[in-house]
Amino acid sequence: MPMISRAPDTGVWLLSTPRTSYALRVDDTGAPCHLAWGPRLTLREAEELAAPQPPVASSFEGRPEVGEELPVDGGTRYGPPSLQVRYPDGSRAFEWQHTGHRLLQPAPGVAVLVLLFRDRLHPLHVALHYTVRDDTDVIERHTVLRNAGDRPLSLLRADSAAWSLPPLPGYRLSHVTGQWSAENQLRRDPLPHGETVLTSRRGITSHHASPWVMLDDGEADEEHGRVWSAALAWSGSWRITVQRTPGGRAGFTGGTGHEGTVVPLAPGEEHTTPVFAGLFTDQGFGAASRAWHRYVRDHVLPHADETAPVLYNSWEATGFDVDETGQKALAERAAALGVELYVVDDGWFGARRDDRAGLGDWTPSPDRFPDGLEPLADTVHRLGMRFGLWVEPEMVNPDSDLYRAHPDWVLHIPGRTRSELRNQLVLNFARDDVADWAYGWLTRTVADNGIDFLKWDMNRSLSEAGWPGTADGHDRLWTRYVTNLYGVLDRLRDDHPGLRVETCGGGGGRIDLGILRRTDQAWVSDNTDAVDRLVIQHGFGQVFPARVMSAWVTDVPNQLTARTVPLRFRFHTAMSGLLGIGGDLTRWPEEELAEAAELVAAYKQVRHLVQHGDLYRLSGPHGEQPTVVQYTAPDGSETLVLAWRRGPRHGVPQPPVRLRGLTPGARYRDTRTGQVHHATVLAGYGYLPDLEPGDWASTAVHLVRAD
Repeated sequence: MPMISRAPDTGVWLLSTPRTSYALRVDDTGAPCHLAWGPRLTLREAEELAAPQPPVASSFEGRPEVGEELPVDGGTRYGPPSLQVRYPDGSRAFEWQHTGHRLLQPAPGVAVLVLLFRDRLHPLHVALHYTVRDDTDVIERHTVLRNAGDRPLSLLRADSAAWSLPPLPGYRLSHVTGQWSAENQLRRDPLPHGETVLTSRRGITSHHASPWVMLDDGEADEEHGRVWSAALAWSGSWRITVQRTPGGRAGFTGGTGHEGTVVPLAPGEEHTTPVFAGLFTDQGFGAASRAWHRYVRDHVLPHADETAPVLYNSWEATGFDVDETGQKALAERAAALGVELYVVDDGWFGARRDDRAGLGDWTPSPDRFPDGLEPLADTVHRLGMRFGLWVEPEMVNPDSDLYRAHPDWVLHIPGRTRSELRNQLVLNFARDDVADWAYGWLTRTVADNGIDFLKWDMNRSLSEAGWPGTADGHDRLWTRYVTNLYGVLDRLRDDHPGLRVETCGGGGGRIDLGILRRTDQAWVSDNTDAVDRLVIQHGFGQVFPARVMSAWVTDVPNQLTARTVPLRFRFHTAMSGLLGIGGDLTRWPEEELAEAAELVAAYKQVRHLVQHGDLYRLSGPHGEQPTVVQYTAPDGSETLVLAWRRGPRHGVPQPPVRLRGLTPGARYRDTRTGQVHHATVLAGYGYLPDLEPGDWASTAVHLVRAD
């Protein structure tokens, strides 16, 4: 079956992925209408769904609120619009006129359908793009809008796509919410009637929500049930509106921006929305997550096939007290543990002695690094590690040489207070001169010091988001800021193909499919408490794979929660992602250093499963049962089981967990104990992780095929 096909008699388009189908057509009014999104269909079967819609319930109803590929503001439409336009004469609305289509094959195994439209009255052209691949069920959608006239217009809302679901008795909405140090708290609640808005108005993806949604009929679990989901590839303000109609339908629309902002479109100008990718599965939330993980690894990340190194970061050991001698001593200890990447955090530059000064002055402090960073970089490389550096290119302290020279470079509105958060202001990356300045010092710093890795931080939201002196600047900056950020990262990586980058937004404030296309991993939260992290990582892993999930082992009592848990528990939590160490190694006793070295070595034996394998959530982080996750090789040849228990309560049974992804009929050997297990027993009857008695117990079990 071709990936994209069309029935000439009915005009039905059928998009086929390995396990799903998506069908649509242009109706008699010229509007693109949804037909199906679900299990595989033939083209003839899809045509059956193109039957005329039943008449509206009454004269008070207009077009159905759900069911169009891009609902517009216009006619008898009263649901949340995906496209709202204001024309030069002040009028609004859009009326579809279909003008054709294009079929593209940009690469083997990839097919693209482009449906072309224009407004019947004004010269605004709209192209709906659909991309399907032969190795994923994820469908990528975006929209291109072009002003073909000679007068400017404004896009009041320009979403990437709208997704429609079939009529169901009920729906459940899954998403994450949170705040700094408590990101990615998974919520799974019945979808209320009306409109539910998920958004960030902060100019960044935000700690408080993530631009993805999942909907199911309320009965799906990890292994069973229909789940529809979508994720937006954008790193600025965004909005997703989910709707449940009185008629029993549900759908959602999503794109960039938030209320009150517009996208100016000058004559001849085009606006391309980011991808809003969608996925359907009938095998539950676990299958949805694994499909998203594979998609991110195969089609988003630039180097997902690489195995990420074990990292050490100096922040908790030194704070701002960074100098060459101290960093070299820490590097020696980190190398002895088996660390492969050493990262110097904040405090290495300018007059940076606390968070009140120095941001923007990106040269090594002469009193702390009298010969620059090169001697430290040479030492780290001599120890067999890569060298990394913390940077925050989008920020400036008012107490800095950069701000004193260029106060106009920050986001500001003349006459308004310049609000400071964390004693810093936001540089206007929408300005090309600011973006060029950032690219210039970054590429020089990387080249001059042999830097292998950047931790790119962004520690505050936008405020006073003005761009004075630029036509439509206050509106243009919301989009241009992000595209210029992407441009700096793209240019930097083109200059330095070996450079790897971690996205960080004061923790998990900027993680999405857009930034991950240009980075290699993500700092998920500033909260490194191993117990809290189990909950944070559970929500994060609904869409994003362990291959991008940075996780550190830090000191106890934890600096945020004051909780103390064993070193092994902390390691096992961090080993379920990209293992990092962030404690003060100068204070670790010899027995902990020895134990840490053993655990680092153990992680290296199984990290290919964590970073490239399939994730199965066998028992979640809430409730009284142990938390259990499993990472399995795609060919079923080996698997890793990680389990954590907070504390036993007498009389509470601990049922076994059934392992997944194993080869039927095979036998598996425990690499630590030598015990051999039958896959039939592990998968059908269950496995009980061997957790020691007492509080804060954890274990890691590596099973390999024994035959």
